Amino acid sequence: MKTKVYETVKKQILATIEGETNITAKMATISCLLKQSFDYFYWCGFYVVDPLKPEELVVGPYQGTMGCLRIPKGKGVCGTAFLEQETQIVEDVHAIENHITCDVNSQSEIVVPVFFDGKIIAVLDVDSDKVNSFDDIDKKYLEEIINEAF
Repeated sequence: MKTKVYETVKKQILATIEGETNITAKMATISCLLKQSFDYFYWCGFYVVDPLKPEELVVGPYQGTMGCLRIPKGKGVCGTAFLEQETQIVEDVHAIENHITCDVNSQSEIVVPVFFDGKIIAVLDVDSDKVNSFDDIDKKYLEEIINEAF
């Protein structure tokens, strides 16, 4: 079931952003369509590398409750994905030491790095209000969407 939803939303996202060159427009579209497609996506959006402070992520386009404004490299799940430049899946955010609580309802999280011209420009952050919401299926499809979109 989840795979079928991902296949459908992936086609929808790629068709919608085809020919679009504006990165913000792509991020806004991706976060909107993903959030609408999955009921367990409590918060879905992007944190962008700040060109004035390249060791920080700043909140970008997202769907959901209030997000953190800034996240330092290496801090929390987003900052770890930014530092390691690898997708992070956390089954229970309260079980990790350096978790940043932007919303107390967040229970699990997946963060996918976004690359453009070979360098990291952002991370896609998806939170769930339930523990253990994300798995290798989410990782596979979110990475595919991000890699094909950017």
